[in-house]
Amino acid sequence: MNLAQCLLNHLDQWAEAMPQQRSLERTMAVGVGILCGMGQRTITRAIGFHGNTQKDWSADYKMFSRSPWEPRQLFAPILRQALQHHRPDRIVVSVDDTRVWRTGPHVPWTQWHRDPMGPAFHTNLRWGHRFLQASLVLPLYEQDGHSSARSLPVRWEMAPVVKKPGKRATTQDWETYRQEKKQKNLSRQFVSLVRELRQHLNRTGQAGRTLSVVGDGSFCNRTVLAQDWPAQQVSLVVRAGKDIVLCKRAREQGPRFFGKTKFTPEQIRRWDGIASWQQTLIFHGGKYRSVRYKELGGIYWQSGAKKKPLRLIVLASTGYRKSKHSKRQYHKPAYLLTTDLHTSVELLIQDYFDRWAIEVNHRDEKEVLGVGEAQVWNEKSVSKVPALLVAMYSWLILSGLECYGPGRTEDYLPLPKWRKGAKRPSCQDLVTLLRKQLAETRPRFATGTSPPSCPTMVEAAAA
Repeated sequence: MNLAQCLLNHLDQWAEAMPQQRSLERTMAVGVGILCGMGQRTITRAIGFHGNTQKDWSADYKMFSRSPWEPRQLFAPILRQALQHHRPDRIVVSVDDTRVWRTGPHVPWTQWHRDPMGPAFHTNLRWGHRFLQASLVLPLYEQDGHSSARSLPVRWEMAPVVKKPGKRATTQDWETYRQEKKQKNLSRQFVSLVRELRQHLNRTGQAGRTLSVVGDGSFCNRTVLAQDWPAQQVSLVVRAGKDIVLCKRAREQGPRFFGKTKFTPEQIRRWDGIASWQQTLIFHGGKYRSVRYKELGGIYWQSGAKKKPLRLIVLASTGYRKSKHSKRQYHKPAYLLTTDLHTSVELLIQDYFDRWAIEVNHRDEKEVLGVGEAQVWNEKSVSKVPALLVAMYSWLILSGLECYGPGRTEDYLPLPKWRKGAKRPSCQDLVTLLRKQLAETRPRFATGTSPPSCPTMVEAAAA
């Protein structure tokens, strides 16, 4: 079975998410068209991919604005299929937020956001959407010892910022804004997403397995860490600031709970008397590497996690060279807080390093697949169209792993001469191979046409 056949077979599992069969068939057709269409990833490109530029196009747009399917339902069969096929020892999920830039001032749910690619000395603002993504980590290095971890998106949800009242707002409007800002911020949405994911795993036969969630510094706060995660079978690992104030439990008799001696993660890194440096091997960048760390258990963050016990992991600076003869440089040290008091520290550090794969997901979704480029303005469509494209991207990665494995085999098109040594297929490799196989097999879709040949694809993109 080739990549195209495997992908189309997987898309049939969306029948459980669609209200009727014709909705499923049109979703598959538009999904393949928006994934494989050349140029900008818009719905019109998807229509042109199937050669339907001379037909009525309203049904393709109404599939997003009127059809009652929910974006979250697209990812349920992806998570189930990934767990059944790869059978990871632990369920590890990385969660992060990302921005998708738009240009229309009247597009629903758009706001001004800080541009993370702007210079450190000046904050730049850009107009767009904010999404919250969760990706299932597949530790492929456990199978062959040399393949890097891959992440499969299993949730993609709109996470808008509460709109600030205007100049003519009343006192009641400002009070409502303050209340909604507390209840609908990013941390609250993170907690809601993790709880929903935990409940979904319980309903699908994974109730006895712990869900390990890894996040960055955005989720190291009171709203997230004060939750009773161990009771929900959730293990949380987040990156902390170096200056947060931690303490041990009070030793003396009496009502005092928190100890008087306070310390910060940076002080733990500098002082050797509290915790000593240890070494472990973690897989990162195609091979196992030695990492130095300190571990300190039974600590409390009084202003953050309150009376919930935590464990602190300090990762030492790691040296690297950009080239063979360049000057040796060092990464910044990292400070991790976890609610997991029993899992080995080596596994938690490995989970943190595997979180990098979600950044690869963001790059593929934006730069290769152009998520957010669809010119839609309906309140439902602005979240459904990007979710469909991200779900197609997740199916594409999973299908490639099932058909050809984690490595870059001879089934893929040859790399250019200036690119050598690629060990695994990129997202562009998978999309190119899928276009080639669709043009060769010409499967029929619900729109009544088959995908065009490669020259026709180029002509349609240039039109």
